[in-house]
Amino acid sequence: MSYARMDGGRSARGGPAGQGGYGAYGGYRTGLLWLGAGAAFAVLALGLAVALFGMMEFDERCAQGMTKGPGPLVRTRNQAFPPATVCEFRDGDVTSVGGGALLTGLLWAALLFMTACVFLALLAECFEPPLRGAFASELVVPMSRDEKVRRTGAAFFVTGSFFLMIYALAGWKLLAGPSSACSAGADWGSGPPRTVTYSFFPPQATCQYTSGMTDRINPDWLASLTAEMIAPALLAGLGFFLACRRRSAERRTGRPAGRPTGRPTGRPADVTSADRTPAT
Repeated sequence: MSYARMDGGRSARGGPAGQGGYGAYGGYRTGLLWLGAGAAFAVLALGLAVALFGMMEFDERCAQGMTKGPGPLVRTRNQAFPPATVCEFRDGDVTSVGGGALLTGLLWAALLFMTACVFLALLAECFEPPLRGAFASELVVPMSRDEKVRRTGAAFFVTGSFFLMIYALAGWKLLAGPSSACSAGADWGSGPPRTVTYSFFPPQATCQYTSGMTDRINPDWLASLTAEMIAPALLAGLGFFLACRRRSAERRTGRPAGRPTGRPTGRPADVTSADRTPAT
């Protein structure tokens, strides 16, 4: 009479039989999401370049009458996004190319699509889907713990570095000395502006000049961008933390986390009455 093993054909460490070592886990395929984010970023960069080029000397053309509007010119101003110069006339506004409906819609669509792709890709790194199931072959790829740590670590490094770069650009004056942030980087002589209020996050300060006028050290859009850029960095950091924790748990137990305990060696164990069953 022959006997069949009851361990499901698994190897010593819980992986599929014949593979040896730790078994593979699942990770979502995020290549298309990153590809979509890259394409949207390229469209966004190109659109921003066109919009910024259209702002050059647009206010001067309005002031000199080269750009006509409904009624006399009242004032000119710049909008942050999409970047455009707005000439306000008495009976209506005239904007540079960045304020046009076509380019405005394109830039907002590219920005929203890029943001959605990046957040979905980073959110996917926080999960460990099963290798089997509905649509698993299309959405999931086998991945070891070390590969998962390397992938999430790369995402955390990129998003974290980008956040630090934006923060350094907006907050270097505050980091050099918050009480003198308004006068940093320029020679004001005997009448430097005074820092009235300041905050490190978002990096912003209110400056008061000798004339009594007040202004902010950073444009509102730059302070908002700095605050918003911490979200993808935190999400990527969460994925990296979870990947490291899963790998540490696996190394402490000596077997894949969540898998049944395997035998201490790769040699077949002696067949005992406890794990014998007649083969039919």
